[in-house]
Amino acid sequence: MNKYLLLIAGAASFMLLASASSCNNDVENAPEVAVEKVEQEVQEALPEADPTPLGQKAKISTKFGDITVLLYDATPKHRDNFIKLAKEGYYDGLLFHRVMKNFMIQGGDPESKDATAGQMLGGGGPGYTVPAEFVDTLLHLKGALAAARQPDQVNPEKASSGSQYYIVHGRTFPVNQLLQMEQKRNIGVDSANQFHYTPQQLEAYTTIGGAPFLDGEYTVFGEVLEGLNIVDSIAAVRTQRDRPLEDIEMTVTLIEEN
Repeated sequence: MNKYLLLIAGAASFMLLASASSCNNDVENAPEVAVEKVEQEVQEALPEADPTPLGQKAKISTKFGDITVLLYDATPKHRDNFIKLAKEGYYDGLLFHRVMKNFMIQGGDPESKDATAGQMLGGGGPGYTVPAEFVDTLLHLKGALAAARQPDQVNPEKASSGSQYYIVHGRTFPVNQLLQMEQKRNIGVDSANQFHYTPQQLEAYTTIGGAPFLDGEYTVFGEVLEGLNIVDSIAAVRTQRDRPLEDIEMTVTLIEEN
């Protein structure tokens, strides 16, 4: 069983269902006036840019080219774990074993090394998990680096896989759908602790795109700095049951800056 894939698969289904039902569910639909107001606020607030996150850089090399990622200091447990595994050469020779265009590309399963064609992958790891590190400013925008995990029923703390990660490919979302997701996320949450997208975040999801339905569910611990075109190339490969028909191996190295 692909134990680290179950919730991500469910999220993909939700993404499709949300698109199909967004016009039919009166409870979830945001009023048009409210949407127009938010869109106006988004435009007025665009000059304000979020500060660039700090952290360690790493390079994920594939046959399509290199992807340079930044590991956030804001998620130190995930940053340090990824650094540790990279130094050990843990990721070298592993596959991007699960690819879903307009959603994400996933790798880091040690069982994918020298895996036979058609072998079911996604259940492996280093034998430990990493505690969740949710940060409201770190979202599942296109190029986000995030950790896979087991489903809620066996993992209520939402702890991350010790090694499996994914890079968001994603798609764009309209403001009204983002407001619906925001509303769902705040069900049962007191007003003082509710989550609300900033105008910049709404603008990013409507223009850059991503996978907003994963926000607050999986830990985002980095982002692609260079090589989004490589992510696009990997996302476009032919697959069978989401596994690429041709193996896409990775090598991960840390980038040391003077």
